[in-house]
Amino acid sequence: MKRIILILCCIAMAGCTFQTKHRGYVFPDDLESRVANIKTTAQLEQEIGSPQVKTVHGDTVWVYYGADENYHGPLPLTYDNKTVLLAWVRGGAVTKTQILRDNELPDIRIDSDETDIPAAIELNALQELFNNIGRFSPAGLGQ
Repeated sequence: MKRIILILCCIAMAGCTFQTKHRGYVFPDDLESRVANIKTTAQLEQEIGSPQVKTVHGDTVWVYYGADENYHGPLPLTYDNKTVLLAWVRGGAVTKTQILRDNELPDIRIDSDETDIPAAIELNALQELFNNIGRFSPAGLGQ
C-alpha cells in the first residue's frame, strides 16, 4: 500500500514543475539609459531591433513587448516582468519614448467565450475526417 501511495505521489509531483519562458523582446537592464540617447529609427533598430507592431492610424508608434511566462504545473499560467516600450516616430526621427512596466500596465481579462462566425459550418470529428479525403496529394509527387 505504501508503494502505491509513493508512486502516486511521485506522479503528482512530476506534474508540479515550474518553468519560465520568455516571450517577446529581452530588454537590457539599462533600457532607460539606452532609450534616452536614441534620436533616429536607425539607432532604435540597432539598439532594440525591429518593432513587433507599428500603428496604422494616428501617430506612428513602434511597440516592443517582452514578458516572462510562468508555468506552475496544474496552476494557471501567470506573467511577470512585463515591459512595453513605445516609440513615437515621425519620418526617420524618434520624437518620444515611453517605457511601461508591470504595475503600469492594465490587467486585461480575455473572455473565454467564442465569437460565432456567420455562415460557419460546424462539423464533428467524423465529418472532418471524411471531408478531408482526397484533398491532399501523396507525398513526393510535387503537386
